[in-house]
Amino acid sequence: MSTTDTENGVRVGIVGLGGIGNHHAERLTDLGEHLVGGVDVVEDARNAFSERWDVPTYESYDDLYEAGIDAVIVTTPNKFHEQYAVQALESGVDVLLEKPLANTLESAERIAAAAREAEGFCMVGFNNRFHPGVEVFKAEQAAGRFGDVMHIEANWVRRRGVPGRGGWFTTKEISGGGALIDIGVHIIDLALHFAGFPDVVEVSGETRAEFGGREDYTYLEMWGEDQADISFDVDDSVTAYLRTESGASIALEVAWAANRPPKNEFSVQGTKAGASFDRESGELVVHETSDEGAPHHEDTVVETRDVDIHEAEQECFFDAVRAGEGPERNTVEQGLQVQRVIDAIYRSSESGAAVRLD
Repeated sequence: MSTTDTENGVRVGIVGLGGIGNHHAERLTDLGEHLVGGVDVVEDARNAFSERWDVPTYESYDDLYEAGIDAVIVTTPNKFHEQYAVQALESGVDVLLEKPLANTLESAERIAAAAREAEGFCMVGFNNRFHPGVEVFKAEQAAGRFGDVMHIEANWVRRRGVPGRGGWFTTKEISGGGALIDIGVHIIDLALHFAGFPDVVEVSGETRAEFGGREDYTYLEMWGEDQADISFDVDDSVTAYLRTESGASIALEVAWAANRPPKNEFSVQGTKAGASFDRESGELVVHETSDEGAPHHEDTVVETRDVDIHEAEQECFFDAVRAGEGPERNTVEQGLQVQRVIDAIYRSSESGAAVRLD
């Protein structure tokens, strides 16, 4: 870290001052941390951020570092993750890097290599792990309630939900992909988290682009706005199947758009019990069968408090910054494993054959 006194709050900088950057700024100030400033190459974004948060903004990371920071949150488009994460790690600053790790596997590997050599650490922004239902599942799993996880179905399907077409989300050179690398990255990470992060040994996948490039694409609402040039060279839906060395299998269904009802649910099948988790509502249901009293099925709905998962993620990150040691969750190595799966799905779809990772 560039400074050592965090008694009055961790000194934080943000790189990437758009909507997600402001979202992080809100939460870190709510937690009582100290927002030092921000970095963005776009002048309008710098000016708006500076006006809203009353902090200086810069065009380069070096200027932010010179202002004195303990940690940085990187929220740029995927292509620029490597540039800023590596620069921060090499300067001894702890990094919270928004998902995915990078836009390509090669770039992700360079980030991971920098993190291994760094004085600080890199944590990847897989915020869905901080849902209370997920935390309860992992606690019950550690206690042996589910036995061995054998199969997971992971779904994040939107009926219509392509981000603004023509922006960086739908431009492969910048994003690295479409629905798979945007929302699919979350369900791959969460599925592997439920399975205990076993090594993935084989991947078979099919990517499709059926909706985003259509002139007659119809929707009721959209995150972002279409650009004047409606370019679209990424996937908008994906189906994949993963085999792991532990014997667990994972079936993935991801879509920005599909002619079917939306679905946002995980189904985990264990040898002793199973569970369903709705990512949108946060509801966890445990499924068990017993012969106690009489043979019966039992579905237990787990009630939890509402939690701001982005704030909980930040709290974990800042606690680790204060402790001077990276957290055991959301590690850069886990982020790299997710990136390898994404890369393998794209390669499998292109080749029309399964891809071995072992």
